[in-house]
Amino acid sequence: MDESGDLGPKGSKYFVIAALAVEDPKKLDRIIKNMRRNKFKKELKGSHEIKANSSSTAVKEYMIKKLNKVPNATIYCIIFNKEHYLSNSKNYMDKNELYDCVAGALAREITLRDNTIIRIDKSKGKQFLRKRFDSYFKKNLNTNNRKVEIYHSESHAWSGLQFADIIAGSYFQKFEHDDGICVDLLDIKCNLHELKRK
Repeated sequence: MDESGDLGPKGSKYFVIAALAVEDPKKLDRIIKNMRRNKFKKELKGSHEIKANSSSTAVKEYMIKKLNKVPNATIYCIIFNKEHYLSNSKNYMDKNELYDCVAGALAREITLRDNTIIRIDKSKGKQFLRKRFDSYFKKNLNTNNRKVEIYHSESHAWSGLQFADIIAGSYFQKFEHDDGICVDLLDIKCNLHELKRK
């Protein structure tokens, strides 16, 4: 899981959280390893991770095309329209709480069929915030009594988080800037939901 946009009263109009579900994360590792060794060796030299906001369109398009070939990959994505939420000051809540609420909406779109490891980009610095997030997210998941483990991980160490960043960034560009060049290339199952809190 990763996100794009911001949750402040100013800044972006949209906030996006995306999750990528795969059966074998090693397939994502191989894609990025090959990118670094071959086609994008020069561009990615010196970069610890691939991020949507600092990568060329060619890199993002290549990753999406390769992702299309990963068996049984599924995308879950929440598009949060902040305008509807912020128009009513009574709705205001702490950014961390708001993040958890949007992520909870994402969790409700996911139905687990196997025991699952969830990795979220490490953005919550304090342990109690991570625990609160984990508890709320699990409560909203359709677990089917499956075992769930949640880890807040450094994105440079996990290829899946880098793919999630590219996906979240691509949907953010589509909704925020009407730029669907990358999203239009996606050819895998996607559960997309626009959240408009009032």
